[in-house]
Amino acid sequence: MYSRHLLYVIEKRLNYMCILFIAIDQHKDYPLIIAANRDEFHQRPTQPSHVWQRPSQILAGKDEIANGTWMGINKSGYIAAITNIRAPGREVSDAISRGGLVTEYLDNQPSTVSYHQQIKSSRKRYNGYNLLFGKLTQLSVYNNFEDDLQMLTSGVYGLSNAMLNTPWPKLDAGKAELARYCQQDSPINIDQLFSILKNKQPAQDELLPKTGVPIEWEKKLSSIFIESPEYGTRSSTLLLLNKHNEVYWQERTFNASAYETNRVEHSFRIHEEQHELI
Repeated sequence: MYSRHLLYVIEKRLNYMCILFIAIDQHKDYPLIIAANRDEFHQRPTQPSHVWQRPSQILAGKDEIANGTWMGINKSGYIAAITNIRAPGREVSDAISRGGLVTEYLDNQPSTVSYHQQIKSSRKRYNGYNLLFGKLTQLSVYNNFEDDLQMLTSGVYGLSNAMLNTPWPKLDAGKAELARYCQQDSPINIDQLFSILKNKQPAQDELLPKTGVPIEWEKKLSSIFIESPEYGTRSSTLLLLNKHNEVYWQERTFNASAYETNRVEHSFRIHEEQHELI
């Protein structure tokens, strides 16, 4: 077990720590596939994915402490997801909660140019983050520490707790598995995609990144799916967009023993003039 002080320090560095794998124009039937894990302390109260009662009809889970979310989509086909940046020594004690960036974007749906200017001007008010945002067919990733905006084109991407596509072992492994899966000439298999997110293989010691957390935590955090009594993968989410502008969303929730405890599914069609979750 770890001391209360050590867990507090680590918690400050790990909030909204997630991993996302993104395939754009790689599968014959699905122009966009996003597979994501949300990692968090098990004691942090969280609501599973649901449609929030607000005009933009956000579909997302909810962090009950900060009232934000780590990944969401709205009725108009805008998506946003956030990961933190592990950067010891750069934390700001009075920083704004990063999860609010996701809901703010989904509520207002600004253009990429205007939103880039907005988050650029406020970037120092937050601890480190990567923000994936945009229409489902026009995605970008912004890193506030580097003040870097990257537009995503065709390809397979990995996003965790450093820059986009940083070659950490778990990021490379997940990207490779998703790329291989997308090349299969067979109907989509949801369970196979979720199996990519359930990979518990840690990195070899010599390949571990050095991000400033204790070595035992560096090892624990080096797998795609994290399992421990205090902190781990709380949920896995799969988002699929097919050629008919139809979105499928499934979230699976896990307890501290990595057993699935809840499953949520939503489907909706993106129309030109009217957008309704179904």
